[in-house]
Amino acid sequence: MRKIRIFEHISLDGVIAPGGPNEDSDYARGGWSAPYRSAAGAEALAEAQGKGFDLLLGRRTYDLWADFWPTVKTGPFAEGLNAATKYVATHRPDSLGWGPVGPLGADIMEGVRRLKSQDGPDLIVWGSSTLTPVLLEQGLVDEVVLIVYPVLLGRGKRCFSDNADPREFALLSTKATSTGALLNTYRHVGPVRTE
Repeated sequence: MRKIRIFEHISLDGVIAPGGPNEDSDYARGGWSAPYRSAAGAEALAEAQGKGFDLLLGRRTYDLWADFWPTVKTGPFAEGLNAATKYVATHRPDSLGWGPVGPLGADIMEGVRRLKSQDGPDLIVWGSSTLTPVLLEQGLVDEVVLIVYPVLLGRGKRCFSDNADPREFALLSTKATSTGALLNTYRHVGPVRTE
């Protein structure tokens, strides 16, 4: 059985999507994570991601990445991301040019459940602010890796929905970067304990 692992760049107040100004319409000053990036931080993040994995992406994230990652040939992320099979939540699978691409089918959640039940590498979700909350609501997420930046943004996209049932996650590891960002990895434990 595969694991689904969520990776999110996130501010202290829960805002995600730190891309450039044109990537995040909910936060006009995109790129807020850039001052906190470092070679050591990228290395730690690549290590957390691992070598062999497939990607499970929303269509918007896929389209943004398809414009960038195929042009990058080296570095801690490029080879893994370009080689990974991409499973994309989309109603237009015939328009996916950055491959390899695998099918999810017309019922996206059923497709995710099917993939998760199979043997294979972990399924990693990066960003995907529409897909991520649904995966959490459906209880399909095994691990969450949060790259927490020491900033408060006030408004913007969030990955944690008010619709999800309460769940408990155990902290597996934490690593601080020299720039003040934290890389926290959590494993899903089960329902929140009340006693």
